Amino acid sequence: MKILVVGSGGREHALVWKIAQSQLVRKIYCAPGNAGTGMMVENVDLAVDNLPGLLAFARKEGIDLTVVGPELPLSLGIVDLFEDHHLKVFGARKNAALIEASKTFAKEIMQKYGIATAAYEVFTEVEPALDFIEQVGAPIVVKADGLAAGKGVVVARTRDEAEAAVLDMLAGNALGSAGAQVVIEEFLEGEEASFLAFTDGKRIIPLASAQDHKPVFDDDLGPNTGGMGAYSPAPVVTPAIHEVVMEQVMRRAVDGMAAEGRPYRGVLYAGLMIKDGVVKVLEFNARFGDPECQPLLMRLKSDIVPVLLAVATGDLGSITLEWHDAATICVVMAAGGYPGAYRKGDRISGLEQASGMKDLMVFHAGSAMQGGRCVTNGGRVLGVTARGATVKEAIDRAYTGVGLISWPGAHFRKDIGRKALDR
Repeated sequence: MKILVVGSGGREHALVWKIAQSQLVRKIYCAPGNAGTGMMVENVDLAVDNLPGLLAFARKEGIDLTVVGPELPLSLGIVDLFEDHHLKVFGARKNAALIEASKTFAKEIMQKYGIATAAYEVFTEVEPALDFIEQVGAPIVVKADGLAAGKGVVVARTRDEAEAAVLDMLAGNALGSAGAQVVIEEFLEGEEASFLAFTDGKRIIPLASAQDHKPVFDDDLGPNTGGMGAYSPAPVVTPAIHEVVMEQVMRRAVDGMAAEGRPYRGVLYAGLMIKDGVVKVLEFNARFGDPECQPLLMRLKSDIVPVLLAVATGDLGSITLEWHDAATICVVMAAGGYPGAYRKGDRISGLEQASGMKDLMVFHAGSAMQGGRCVTNGGRVLGVTARGATVKEAIDRAYTGVGLISWPGAHFRKDIGRKALDR
């Protein structure tokens, strides 16, 4: 088979790495890819939103399966386009990807089909939004309705923070069209978890549990990011919680989307808040999480290609997943200043030493080759991902790898996985 992976993040590098292990595959392309994917497969200089270019490439090269990583091309309808041209593609169609592309739509689906979530209101004008914040108080959460690369959520601890977020989005155009409408919702306390599942629109096969770390600084402080690290399994997802999520979240979401005439095929990701055994959904995503994808794929024992194909053809049939018993952890190394302004072009040192470690993989994201050297080229640069017999062993191995890698201003959280240890 010839496979095209669309995307340039750590998630896509992890997908390329896992797909490359399959006996079914003879050639892999990644568009546009990064320095890491370029060391493994052939990168193609096509942006993720260049749908005509990606289609032309897939047809010219006789691609057997296209695997779409990021949310943007899904929301633009890449799956619809490829399927209209009789090409196999893994991912949600445009009308189903709306569950991530619009926070308002996702909330309406949850409300209609009985999926527990935070109370909320939707606003397009500043004054009513400010009045609502004054009435409800803080802490409170302000979310851009549209896609904002993981940065459209402000957990406001004070009323001033909430008001500033509203002004930024609705009046200041800080997030462009993504912030032209905002969802303001109650603040939920508890422990977060990421629950991902493959679905063909009817059958649902859960992945292992995982936990992401969104805020940029230790102890979950600072602004939200696309994710500063993740680990699997997440002890907060007990067998009882797992059953609740499958029945009351994933099943209701998949059946609800089908009832709406928006059958959902691909990976469905529910961001959860769990407190005292009660589960509420923070958001849905229409793709693999990044960085959750990295530790999850490192734990996945099964060949991923038959699973991706089964979802793409709408028949998961008798597919089952096997998992390594080990724990895995991904620590994101970011450019200084992220998620705000940051530099590019800094030389990355220590990659060879880290990559030589056993049970450790350095997944690239914001990296590029420049004059034969690997340099920073984005906010989240690397995802140092390790496997261990225990969570502590995985944490120690990952941070040993992180310690070998450097560039000016490199930033990473030092507490990824601590919640698992505390349990």
